[in-house]
Amino acid sequence: MATLSVWKFQTPEGASQAEDAVLALQTQHLIDVQDAATVSWQPDKKKPKTRQSHNLAAVGALGGTFWGLLFGLLFFIPLVGVIVGAAAGALGGALTDVGIDDNFIKQVREKVTPGTSALFLLTSGEVPDRVIASLREQGIHPELLATNLSSEEEAKLREAFQENV
Repeated sequence: MATLSVWKFQTPEGASQAEDAVLALQTQHLIDVQDAATVSWQPDKKKPKTRQSHNLAAVGALGGTFWGLLFGLLFFIPLVGVIVGAAAGALGGALTDVGIDDNFIKQVREKVTPGTSALFLLTSGEVPDRVIASLREQGIHPELLATNLSSEEEAKLREAFQENV
């Protein structure tokens, strides 16, 4: 079973620092990162910068289509408003079908704001307490939002978005 998690940081640089640390934890078998992306939002900007991790050549990586859809719903479509309301509803429904519900989207929208950053991870086999303890030892203090995907939801997600098959 996979976990889609969002790790929020109080600075625009926090997610990039944490990404490097989390990827290093793979060598200790504390986490298996299948895909990752970061959002960095400078305090004076209207929109965040998004970046998919290119350090991962995993067969399980979902690819840019998934991250583009998710980030569009989270950060860009809400800014456009009513004009694309129906399209946003359809896209949101597609994500709900793969285990990413409206509550998760709302929670991320409310927490990832100007002046913050977030690391988005698709993982499996993590040891959450040890991962968080290791990050804190390195001076990295994330706020963790997570959703577990059922095996069926994970299969649907991969079928819809996996690019490296």
